[in-house]
Amino acid sequence: MNIPFVRHRLDNGLDVLIHSDQNCPIVAVNVWYHVGSKNERPGRTGFAHLFEHLMFEGSEHYDKGFFHPLQAAGALLNGSTNADRTNYWEVVPSNALELAMWMESDRMGYLLPALTDAKFENQRDVVLNERRQQYENRPYGLAGMAIVAALYPPDHPYHWLTIGAAEDISAARIDDVREFFRTYYRPRNASLSIAGDVQPDEALRLARISPPSLPSRETARCEASASRSARAGRGRAARRSGRK
Repeated sequence: MNIPFVRHRLDNGLDVLIHSDQNCPIVAVNVWYHVGSKNERPGRTGFAHLFEHLMFEGSEHYDKGFFHPLQAAGALLNGSTNADRTNYWEVVPSNALELAMWMESDRMGYLLPALTDAKFENQRDVVLNERRQQYENRPYGLAGMAIVAALYPPDHPYHWLTIGAAEDISAARIDDVREFFRTYYRPRNASLSIAGDVQPDEALRLARISPPSLPSRETARCEASASRSARAGRGRAARRSGRK
């Protein structure tokens, strides 16, 4: 199968793939963040999946549930998490593409101002209940956990399932998930695909709605360290000048 597409790398680091097919007046939008349960560590499992839930709870410029405005426009949408990635997708009528792109952009760049303790605690309870329903209270539901635990050593990133350990989820705090967002939910750590009834130039224009370049945690740490070093250097120079 040959599916033609064009690829762009935006200034903010976002990887964009566009496929135009005007046979049906719908467009599929799919945002993949390159983070999954493999990026967690023992004692802090289940964060990637918990954060998938939080991404539907509203962002700074639309602080309400993510589903309603898109479903009102005729969209299907959801998200999923596995060991290697977390994705969020919408299939929308082509005249609702700009709405979908704007909402994806807002939660990519501005989720944290709208993240409250109430939202966090509610979704943590939802995830714990999902774990009970899908794993703990289902026949052989814990078999998958036993298999990966036997296949991979305890310090291997595939040693646990995406749902995480109940005690780790219960112990999670809102500051933990804020740090998770700052570390992994960046344009430079994401890929965006737009496929369907849209011209490539228009799709690229809408992709540029995505937030401007946001520094990674490592970049921010280096910049902060450089700033401290510069201030210390100026202080030493001032002291030496004062002694002359």
